[in-house]
Amino acid sequence: MTNVLDAISTWAIPVVIAAVSLYAIIKKVPVYSEFTEGAKDGFTTAVMIIPYLVAMLCAIGMFRASGAMDWLCAALDPVTSLIGLPGEVLPMGIMRSFSGGGAEGMLVDLLKQYGTQSQIGRIASVALGSTETTFYVVAVYFGSVGVANSRQAIAAGLLGDLASLVASTLIVNAMWF
Repeated sequence: MTNVLDAISTWAIPVVIAAVSLYAIIKKVPVYSEFTEGAKDGFTTAVMIIPYLVAMLCAIGMFRASGAMDWLCAALDPVTSLIGLPGEVLPMGIMRSFSGGGAEGMLVDLLKQYGTQSQIGRIASVALGSTETTFYVVAVYFGSVGVANSRQAIAAGLLGDLASLVASTLIVNAMWF
């Protein structure tokens, strides 16, 4: 089975590229002009979302610098300890909803401090891979298409993040405790 997965992982991207190229040739699609048109649209979108990115990064900085992150973690610690979620992982779990890069930096710090084979390291790693950057997605994607009212998207995203954090904790604790 390992050999099959190794072969698939080695050949998947070249086969997809060759298949798309072959399909384009058969359909007589001008690949280069389509590619450059897509790149131009991508650049336009990137320029459009810069204000939303700046606002998001500023909000994250204010959230952490104000002490709100520490206060929120201290308030939630008694509840999270009931399911076996260490208090050390909670800041990373909260940060993940705001910023993937910020959460990854916090994960690196946790792994350096507690080790990759520690319960904290395992829970944090699985939680990082299981949760989403909810506020980033709403700010950037909704902002880039001009959606002003996010309705229940933030609540649904945060509920999904919470469910992923709880599931990560429970699964890791069941497997390695």
